[in-house]
Amino acid sequence: MTENAIDKLRSLEPLLGTWRVEGPESSGTVQYAWAEFGGWLVQQVDLGAGDTANRGVEYIGYDKETDSIRSHFFGGSGEILEYTYVLDGKELTIYFGGPESPAKFVGAFNDDFTRNTGAWAWPGGGYESTMTKQTD
Repeated sequence: MTENAIDKLRSLEPLLGTWRVEGPESSGTVQYAWAEFGGWLVQQVDLGAGDTANRGVEYIGYDKETDSIRSHFFGGSGEILEYTYVLDGKELTIYFGGPESPAKFVGAFNDDFTRNTGAWAWPGGGYESTMTKQTD
């Protein structure tokens, strides 16, 4: 992995840790950690909405072809979804697919990167979501 790739992936270090997610569409926890073998940021997802659980794992890494941070989410219902991550200053954008997608999450971190408030939006819908970092 090149230094450029490592630097791009390390830009997501503020996500490391366990987060409590709250919103009208789902709530629960997500946890970001480095893969033991390196090269990937791994997100464990355990969210729910009513009686519906949304559990899965997401592998986030550098994509040389697009020079961007891309991911694959593997859901408990068998779905495989792709995302693109961009952290610019305090603004986190997660695109469903690539940056050309109208479906995305945009959220802003507070000054110490312990809270992110934003919303998922797509044509015809969306919902607000807040992540709060949990202390060990």
